[in-house]
Amino acid sequence: MTETVGALGETRVLRRILGRLGDAPAATVGPGDDCAVLRAGGDLVVTTDTMIEGPDFRLAWHSGFELGWKLAATNLSDVAAMGAVPTALTIALACPRDTPVALLEEISSGLDAACRALAPECGVVGGDLATAPVLTAAVTAIGDLRGVAPVLRSGARAGDRLAYAGDLGLAGTGLALLFREGADADGVAHSHALARLWAEHPEALAAQLAPAPPVSLGVPAARAGATAMLDVSDSLSLDAARIARASDVDVALDRELLVAGFGERDGEGVGIDAMLTGGEDHGLLATFPPHVTPPAGFASIGEVRARAGAEPRVLVDDEAFSPSGWDPYRISLPGV
Repeated sequence: MTETVGALGETRVLRRILGRLGDAPAATVGPGDDCAVLRAGGDLVVTTDTMIEGPDFRLAWHSGFELGWKLAATNLSDVAAMGAVPTALTIALACPRDTPVALLEEISSGLDAACRALAPECGVVGGDLATAPVLTAAVTAIGDLRGVAPVLRSGARAGDRLAYAGDLGLAGTGLALLFREGADADGVAHSHALARLWAEHPEALAAQLAPAPPVSLGVPAARAGATAMLDVSDSLSLDAARIARASDVDVALDRELLVAGFGERDGEGVGIDAMLTGGEDHGLLATFPPHVTPPAGFASIGEVRARAGAEPRVLVDDEAFSPSGWDPYRISLPGV
């Protein structure tokens, strides 16, 4: 018989979930009190992200472990983009009463595994458990700048080189495959189709369902002198436009450099449209002064130019490009 959260109750479920989590080195007090207590060697950065079953993930596609991994990874990359070291996560989970406890245990294991692999100084230090019509997760990530100034979106200057680290276009390719071949016309997923897609496109599906962003490159980029940086979650073109607006510059992308650096990853061909408009790769987009060589792992993809028009622009091969990508209020997904 499947044990559900409604049958076990909050106290016993929390005991089961917490048993899957390792320690966070920065925490002097972890889960169990009203608040965790963290050591900090400098200013802290804080970010929060919410993921809701339906518009943000499908349990028919995600295993609990993959979902937990993605919840951690997508927030760790935001901390890295500020040039900080991730030190702690808190997670609020709300789910229906008939949710299997095993699913929440798997999510906890995925959260912990992602922290160990992507940010070894980070761990889950607390959170909340509640009920909701669908599975909903809100993750808060904390990072320590350790005496270094944060890298903002507003620091790019004309003449800077533009560089990117991580996968690009793979996650969007994976999502397109899932909707095209892993679900019916109403967006209902099928397990047999998912198994086939994993066999044929493992890199693209992994990038979408359990991304591994280059979290460890955030601090080296900051120390190398990155003038601006952000996590590319909505698409390269949309997030490049955010740097352009914040810095009041034009951001010029080079199609040839993009194709050379990211046109094929681990045997998976990635089209230029997927690179420019696909979301959820969670790579790092950064600008560096022209005399600075970006750290290993970053590839040059363009340059920063002085604003030439009335508004900051994104250019692709010197032509103005209209940014597009993920916008939860403007995109309609099947079955949502």
